[in-house]
Amino acid sequence: MSGLLIAAPSSGAGKTTVTLGLLRALRRRGIAVAPGKAGPDYIDPAFHAAAGGTPCLNFDPWAMRPELISANAALHRSGDRILVVEAMMGLFDGAADGKGTAADLAAQLGLSVVLVVDASRMSHSVAPLVAGFAGFRADVRVAGVILNKVGSDRHEAMLRQALEAIRMPVVAVIGADKTLSLPERHLGLVQAGEHTGIESFIDHAADAVSEECNFEFLLRIARQGLNRPSAANIDRLMPLGARVAVARDIAFAFSYEHMLLGWRRRGAAISFFSPLADEAPAADADAIYLPGGYPELHAGRLAEAKTFRAGLLDAAARGIRIYGECGGYMVLGEGLIDAGGKRHEMLGLLPVVTSYAERKRHLGYRRVTPLDGAFFSRTMTAHEFHYSTVVSEGEGKRLFATQDALGTDLGAAGLRRDQVAGSYMHLIDLTGAAA
Repeated sequence: MSGLLIAAPSSGAGKTTVTLGLLRALRRRGIAVAPGKAGPDYIDPAFHAAAGGTPCLNFDPWAMRPELISANAALHRSGDRILVVEAMMGLFDGAADGKGTAADLAAQLGLSVVLVVDASRMSHSVAPLVAGFAGFRADVRVAGVILNKVGSDRHEAMLRQALEAIRMPVVAVIGADKTLSLPERHLGLVQAGEHTGIESFIDHAADAVSEECNFEFLLRIARQGLNRPSAANIDRLMPLGARVAVARDIAFAFSYEHMLLGWRRRGAAISFFSPLADEAPAADADAIYLPGGYPELHAGRLAEAKTFRAGLLDAAARGIRIYGECGGYMVLGEGLIDAGGKRHEMLGLLPVVTSYAERKRHLGYRRVTPLDGAFFSRTMTAHEFHYSTVVSEGEGKRLFATQDALGTDLGAAGLRRDQVAGSYMHLIDLTGAAA
């Protein structure tokens, strides 16, 4: 297959900006791209979709079965598009158990690795750094380097000289530019939908990448992959219903495209509605999904969204299946306390009150096993990442038994009341084991 993994020795090297620039630069040259993101990230993919002009899929070598990664890669790059995947963290960084690295993904799919190096504080030391990464695993091919944050022509000459000595090609050189950075908040980057200058930023990144980029070489290494993924019809997460209404706006933006793709392939029809625009879910929906996002930033508007509230309460009264993840779980609760300590009344469909007034980070991969089979029947992988805390919980059935990546028992998580359920877990894939 044709594909590239844009990786780095560590976080903070600029690989997101470089990936955005490459996606847009390749599109300018008439080359069809298929953007991807390694790992469980649900913020970067929206930026990739904007730059690449098509939805971005997650490829998670810890949480996804190899057959799901292979099938989604084959489907995503249909029409001979080039798969351009941004790695997470450093190339060889994985979960707490050491598994699920971006390097594992590159090896499985046969992706050529382009290493983005923050050269701002080094010169000739770039050679042993890159040589170490290139030689660390025989099944991972570091095919070239993008030098980022280069200070001057003289600086570039020293870096190139050092890399020539280890015969490592330089794919592109990007000069130091303070405007090539994106604003952040507690879960990562500020969402693409909130970035008013996103198009001009991506264009600027594309200009910077294109200034000194060997596109001919880049395309050649992209087509040197050895593994051809199969698009075979595989077992996937079951859709919540036959007609699923999905909340989607800047308060509910963290739905995984691979999961929606899987639901569609299982025959589900998906519609979208915006709680922030005070919209109700489709009247004919037999299931409703509230994904994660930043409801704490919009709690006041959500509390006043009367049409949204009436639509959800009516659906619950009719026995429609309603499921919320992370931010969606919080909105299904009785109340949400914002960072300033003010409580906002939520839907009241689950007996839980959550708060951002006292923040605590919860982060990591999870294995979750359904406790009663009302919503799910298989053990699944998931990811948890939030700063809110549970202030109080009332009576309700627990949804999942949970373990972390090391297999440590984390106890029960989530709540279910009749046909309404939710938890902080972002579901990713089946594990293959029956509950």
